[in-house]
Amino acid sequence: MKRFFDITCSFLGILLLSPIILVTVIIIRQKLGAPVIFKQQRPGLYGKPFFVYKFRTMTDERDDMGNLLPDHLRLTRFGQILRKLSLDELPQLFNVLKGDISLVGPRPLLMDYLELYTTEQARRHEVRPGITGWAQVNGRNAISWEDKFKLDVWYVDNQSFLLDIKILFMTVIKVFKSEGISQTGHVTVNKFTGSIGGDR
Repeated sequence: MKRFFDITCSFLGILLLSPIILVTVIIIRQKLGAPVIFKQQRPGLYGKPFFVYKFRTMTDERDDMGNLLPDHLRLTRFGQILRKLSLDELPQLFNVLKGDISLVGPRPLLMDYLELYTTEQARRHEVRPGITGWAQVNGRNAISWEDKFKLDVWYVDNQSFLLDIKILFMTVIKVFKSEGISQTGHVTVNKFTGSIGGDR
């Protein structure tokens, strides 16, 4: 049922939101240039890597050594609006259609984090990752990594179709309220460096 729901909703979502997607593509191309889509490898179900798609929100500005500037210097005002409205996430509907991710599940994070998880935290990969999840509607980026992972594992142990519906409705409310987009002092979220004293 979950996969059927994912396919149906992502397909309908792409169709219904196609005008917004098209306009967003045009504006990003004008303001930030190419490529319009940001593609990055992330761990999926059981840690199997896949490429996640998002709309680009940052410039490619670099320092004199050729290194990318910090996020807060590359994130444009337009990019902030895309993130605030969660429009940068729309290309992930194609990831859902492909089966890389689900509409609801733990957010797919960086491949570098795989070796940093405790045994318990790694359980978040026992289900397919999602565009939104239990951690996203209970604090999103405003809560600590440890709390976020506890919420992810709770979802793994308590997942159900009704819970997914609840999370989707809560996500819509969070988007309208623009809650938890970033951590204090960061334009997005600070990197996870491992849990102190955690078993691996």
